[in-house]
Amino acid sequence: MTTTSPRIPPLPPDQWGDDVRAGIAALRPASATQELRRSKGGPKGLNVLGTLAQHPTLMHAYHSFNGHILYTNTLDARQRELLVLRVAARRGAEYEWAQHVHIARDAGLTDDEIGRIAVGAQAADWSPLDGAMLRAVDELVADARITDGTWSDLARELDRHQLMDLVFTVGAYDLLAMAFRSFGVELDEDLAP
Repeated sequence: MTTTSPRIPPLPPDQWGDDVRAGIAALRPASATQELRRSKGGPKGLNVLGTLAQHPTLMHAYHSFNGHILYTNTLDARQRELLVLRVAARRGAEYEWAQHVHIARDAGLTDDEIGRIAVGAQAADWSPLDGAMLRAVDELVADARITDGTWSDLARELDRHQLMDLVFTVGAYDLLAMAFRSFGVELDEDLAP
């Protein structure tokens, strides 16, 4: 990044109004929101949430969409994180990468697999589906289209809903990579290396 400080500074949590809380709630199903309230550590990703808090209407709209990507996606959590981390690697999105490494581990990706995601589909030991998913990310990021060959490989194992969720997952996190990098979102202390 070329910026040395946030271009859009995060709004501190003590300045979040009901509109921001509604925007955060739009991201999570009711059960996840209740679980967040019970956790002693509070919400994670305060720099992202604080940045989005600067535009509560946008936050609510994006979180309504991204809530599907995170919680009701027809891809499993491991597949979702494979896609998200590849987008982050392709875009050089440090915040997205750091945040989703933790999520990916919880979803069952190993540190070896996480390292290979940065290399891409050409890295050794990917299953045919994982390799096709990584190629799909590269193709979508480069050309906004999955090639016929990669689509065929994906369609052998994924149904229509999963294929659609794959494209929208890549798009959602490509958009976030653009936003995080353009706004200069800094790593939270708990994400710093």
